[in-house]
Amino acid sequence: MDLESLGDLAIHTILSKLGPTDTATLACVSKRFTVWASDDSLWCKFCSEDLDLSSPEDPLGNPTPSFKGAYQIWREAFGMYPWSLLGRVKRCWGRLKSWLMVNFPEAVATLRKGASEDEIKELEDCLKVKLPLPTRLLYRFCDGQELTSREYTGSTFGSPLGLIGGYSVYNHEVNVFLLPLSQIMSETKDIIRLLGFNNRSKYILVASSSTFYEKMFFLNCTNGQLHVGTRNLTEDGEMIPCVPNALLSSVHDSTVSQQQDAMLLWLEEHGRRLENGIIKLREKGNIRSISLFPEELPLCSTAVTNGVQVRASAVFVPEMSDRLHDFDKYCFAYSIRMSLLPEGCIVNGMFFSSCQLYRRHWIIRANDVVVSDVNGEAVIGKYPLLCSGETEFVYESCTPIPSCLGSIEGAFTFVPGRLADPKGCPFDVEVARFPLQLPDYIF
Repeated sequence: MDLESLGDLAIHTILSKLGPTDTATLACVSKRFTVWASDDSLWCKFCSEDLDLSSPEDPLGNPTPSFKGAYQIWREAFGMYPWSLLGRVKRCWGRLKSWLMVNFPEAVATLRKGASEDEIKELEDCLKVKLPLPTRLLYRFCDGQELTSREYTGSTFGSPLGLIGGYSVYNHEVNVFLLPLSQIMSETKDIIRLLGFNNRSKYILVASSSTFYEKMFFLNCTNGQLHVGTRNLTEDGEMIPCVPNALLSSVHDSTVSQQQDAMLLWLEEHGRRLENGIIKLREKGNIRSISLFPEELPLCSTAVTNGVQVRASAVFVPEMSDRLHDFDKYCFAYSIRMSLLPEGCIVNGMFFSSCQLYRRHWIIRANDVVVSDVNGEAVIGKYPLLCSGETEFVYESCTPIPSCLGSIEGAFTFVPGRLADPKGCPFDVEVARFPLQLPDYIF
């Protein structure tokens, strides 16, 4: 059957099944096919499927007259990359930026525009490395973060606007941001000299908590794995993989070597956790930041006792872990969030609008073996007063354990009313067991 004898709807259906490349080829067959292949509703579908575009625009976000024109511009700009990989990287950044726009817009201002191929080549020549294709594309869409005094109060050290986020334990405050290419070049050279890596090292510093090298993430440009430094980093270069090696096990297979690297997998997983509410923003005073403490089961436990709710979770802290030491091999920070429900405190059938913490009791296990049983007054030197319906009291602490798997559970002793004016007998509030475990992905 002559294809041109089919109706417009049938031709449209056939072309939509063929995809953009074959559609463009058929446009050369005849004038009628040129008209059919130029139907912008077709190219709207192709842009949506391949590039996740809902409106016609170029890679810089500028509007274009048509979806077909937009598709052609994207092809010209990124034709040297696998097309499926391009769509995947674009979706990764799209999801992250969409979440930030809605939830954390002050951090959006720190994201730099995409780097050019020439800027990427300058880095590769400077550091004598070859970036994995996914990482190249990640930087083509966004050249890391630029943190200046315009975006927050203070210096780069301690900035709360890092895309990866962090935690605060006593005076140990960490918030990780993605480095721009210019900073990767300068700081990789410095840190390689500091760590004593040879000049042929294929590691580059891609993310850090500060300019003082408190928590550092290194990309191995040879195998595509991402690593984070431990407490022994400056002494013996000790690092831990951040992404499951099994996902990179076929990195040298020619069929997938251009599709996987740890940077892309890492950012995709981070975006998933943000979208699903596994991690959220934390507000401390008037400062907001991404908190890495999990907020959902099974990593976050919740218990309510006599109207007092306690939520608890932990995060692995690689930069404080000492893999060479028998007991301090794995360090975990934990976050405790306690609040009094709106109906108040219920003790022996009586209702109170407030209660105050007096003591704590922790049982810390490593591989189900008790390694610490702690009884004492207060938490981090404080006796928090909980009032019905008010926001959570949040505090963080940390503990080392000798294994990569453990748990914490315990109880708080409260008194109804206030310690200075108790309204009833003390009562215990459960802290349900929550896990300490080395995660598949380390952030």
